[in-house]
Amino acid sequence: MGEGIKSNNLIYPELSYEIVKVAYDVFNNIGPDHPESVYQNAFAAAYEQRGIIYQEQVYDKIEYAGKRVGFYYLDFLVDNKIVVELKIKQRLIKADYDQVKKYLSSTGHKLGIIFAITKEGVKFQRVLGRNNL
Repeated sequence: MGEGIKSNNLIYPELSYEIVKVAYDVFNNIGPDHPESVYQNAFAAAYEQRGIIYQEQVYDKIEYAGKRVGFYYLDFLVDNKIVVELKIKQRLIKADYDQVKKYLSSTGHKLGIIFAITKEGVKFQRVLGRNNL
C-alpha cells in the first residue's frame, strides 16, 4: 500500500492515497449524476470493503462558556485522522475550502480532503489544518 509514495512532506500519504483510490473506484463503478447520498453510501461500502476505519456523519459541536453554540456534521472521518468532504459540483470554490478548514480547526485534525464529483470524473484537493501551516 502506497509503496510509490516517497514524499516526507505529505501528511498521512498512504491513507490519503487509499481514500483517493476509493473515490475513483466509486466513480468508475457508478458514474456521474447521482445525489450526494448515493456517493456517501458508496464511499462507506468501499471503505468497509477495504477494511478502512471510518465514521460517517460525525457530529462535532462548538462550545463557548460551557454551552453549545453551533455544530457541524463531517461527511467522513477516516481512521480518526482525515476529514473527508463530498461535493457534487463541477468545481470546488473558496467556500468549500473554508468549510473544511473550519472542520479541521474545530476538531484539531491535521488533514482534510474535499472531493468534487463531476460529470467528467473526480476532482480532489487536500486541505491542511492551521497547525500544519
